[in-house]
Amino acid sequence: MAKRDFYDVLGVQRGADAAEIKSAYRKLAMKFHPDRNPGDAEAEGRFKEANEAYEILKDADKRAAYDQFGHAAFDGGMGAARGNPGDFASSFADVFDDLFGDFMGGGGRRRGGGRGSSGQRGADLRYNMEITLEEAYQGKQTKIRVPSAVACESCNGSGAEDPSATKACATCGGHGKVRAQQGFFSIERACPTCGGMGQVIADPCKVCSGSGRVQKDKSLNVTIPQGVDDGMRIRLTGEGEAGLRGGAAGDLYLFLSIKPHQIFQRDGTTIFCPVPIPLTTAALGGTIEVPTIDGKRAKVAVPTGTQSGRQFRLRGKGMTTVRGAGRGDMLIETVVETPVNLTARQKELLKEFEKAGGSSTTNPETDGFFAKVKELWQDLTE
Repeated sequence: MAKRDFYDVLGVQRGADAAEIKSAYRKLAMKFHPDRNPGDAEAEGRFKEANEAYEILKDADKRAAYDQFGHAAFDGGMGAARGNPGDFASSFADVFDDLFGDFMGGGGRRRGGGRGSSGQRGADLRYNMEITLEEAYQGKQTKIRVPSAVACESCNGSGAEDPSATKACATCGGHGKVRAQQGFFSIERACPTCGGMGQVIADPCKVCSGSGRVQKDKSLNVTIPQGVDDGMRIRLTGEGEAGLRGGAAGDLYLFLSIKPHQIFQRDGTTIFCPVPIPLTTAALGGTIEVPTIDGKRAKVAVPTGTQSGRQFRLRGKGMTTVRGAGRGDMLIETVVETPVNLTARQKELLKEFEKAGGSSTTNPETDGFFAKVKELWQDLTE
């Protein structure tokens, strides 16, 4: 039986452009696909016929030959274009991408390392760094060593002894991707022969075995800006692993953690500092000196009758900001210390103070608390 004209098969005019041809084929492929018409021999035949027609007409060179010589141009073997009943991945993959995008790898063919690709991008790396609160306040410059993959010096990252001796991969035709058919779906993956490069090396570099990179510790000078906080990360572009066969390098991410401080606590740009003060200073008032995060001292006036938990704000004595917009504040929180290890004379004086008696003015919180208790429980006994 003579073959039908490929344009008639797809239902398009001879002057149809590539988009019209693709659209017509997509409709037919979805309509007559064997998975949608199980056991229907006629539908299977129409699907194979449409697949064969599209395989020719989508290619500019094949289409030109067909327009001039018709079916005779391909007598003697067209390969996949003849419509092998079990092999329609090549043609159907084109419309599969349109229908499903990146699902099941449909979009990877356009992003992969195809013909003319400069190789695969290197992996990103992570480096954990612990710094002190003082270093976070003032910033830090340091040198780190990172185990990494660096470009091979012998082949300049190309992976070949002679960079001009590479050729297109025969398995994937230089695309770097191959497709496999699984029922209704066409699944795309990296070519196993060239590893997704699209090119094969006839004479691999003896130092890097054709990868274009070698394992080596990399020494880097790193600047930690002032004001960084716990959990922040710093991105160093291009300082990750070198790419395969000259591909772009990945990035290095520094993950920062700040050691707990013996005295200070931090909340953003605010520094908290609990400060113990003697009972006498709390009662009579006075002046205390406190340390600050910049290594200096600040004087704080303590008024008479200061209680535990009272806070004093020192403006501009807190943490620096990452963008250098100034400093936060420091909060001093007093902790009134009860005397211990008293001498006999000190105990005697305290007993005299106790005998002198207190009042609602000297112990307002104590008297106020028990006054409320008595209101709640009138039958409370001592």
